Amino acid sequence: MTVDVVQPADAGASVCASKLEPIRVPRIWGTHTLAPLFPDPPAGAQAIGEVWLTGEACRFASGPFAGRSLGEAWPDLPAEWTGTRLHGQPRNPLLVKFIFAAEYLSVQVHPDDVYAARHEQAAGGVGKSEMWYVLAAREAAKVLVGLRPEVTRESLERAIRDGNADHCLMPLPLHKGDAVFVPAGTAHTIGPGLVLCEIQEHSDLTYRVYDYNRLGADGKPRALHVEKALEVMRFGSQIGGRVTPLPLAANAGERRLLAACPQFAVEQWRFSSRLSAQTNRERFELLVVTEGEGQLASQSASADYAAGQAWFLPAALGEFEIAPHAATTILRAYVPDFPALERELAAGGLRAGALAGAVFP
Repeated sequence: MTVDVVQPADAGASVCASKLEPIRVPRIWGTHTLAPLFPDPPAGAQAIGEVWLTGEACRFASGPFAGRSLGEAWPDLPAEWTGTRLHGQPRNPLLVKFIFAAEYLSVQVHPDDVYAARHEQAAGGVGKSEMWYVLAAREAAKVLVGLRPEVTRESLERAIRDGNADHCLMPLPLHKGDAVFVPAGTAHTIGPGLVLCEIQEHSDLTYRVYDYNRLGADGKPRALHVEKALEVMRFGSQIGGRVTPLPLAANAGERRLLAACPQFAVEQWRFSSRLSAQTNRERFELLVVTEGEGQLASQSASADYAAGQAWFLPAALGEFEIAPHAATTILRAYVPDFPALERELAAGGLRAGALAGAVFP
């Protein structure tokens, strides 16, 4: 859909919602259909596994930074855009992508921030916790998340040598609308027939332990990282898995907290009538449209939105309205003040047991 953005004359100083251009990323396990979000790749093109929405190379398609990539623009974004609490960080802390899986991804694990800062400075020094929201799932689609209770380091090492490491993980059937939290240190893989929105720390650190004996484009097996994976992998009690969303106050439709941790928080909004909201001057927000179309408006600008789009909302945007032309589902992602978020949820009358299903300290 063409986006017509109305901006004030002094666009260079304006604060307005800005759309980000997606980037398609070929993957060995990807697909040749990007339904229900994008037109399919040309015939004969490489299989697409990921569509990055907030990568360093994703460009602003509207607003005063239009034409510049997020990575180029981030150092120049004032606190009115990044938020007072996030201003001065070396780059955007949130990476959002869509995943289109035709085959199993590798069995893998990600390091946490402490390990990454100590051992992976050359790769950015940031760990990777993530969450998935299911946009589409064919019948019997599943992910594998977390090690089975009986799995030890020694038994996993044997399974890796024997080529059946995936048998050590717990299967989790998924359906459209499900959400899964995958903290750093959790062994996992995504199965075929799933379209997911992944929201994570801005890191691409992945340690593979098993890759289903596939060959890369060079005709050789893709690299494994067994030693590092075993150093960071969580054995015994597991933390990740399917979340239990928490209901939140809303002035229209339904608003739920899907998952929150110190690195990110993700809400789901579902609505068919106009709603209003307000940004927080401490942090920017990302709105990812997973279904529907309509108009996003603030005092400084208005624009049409559609499914598959990601919008950067500056911290100082203030009040904004979303007027749907069709039933709409949006994921709202931000970096929380985590202690304040926990206090807010507790003050809302939610008991500790309920919080545990969606809030992960």
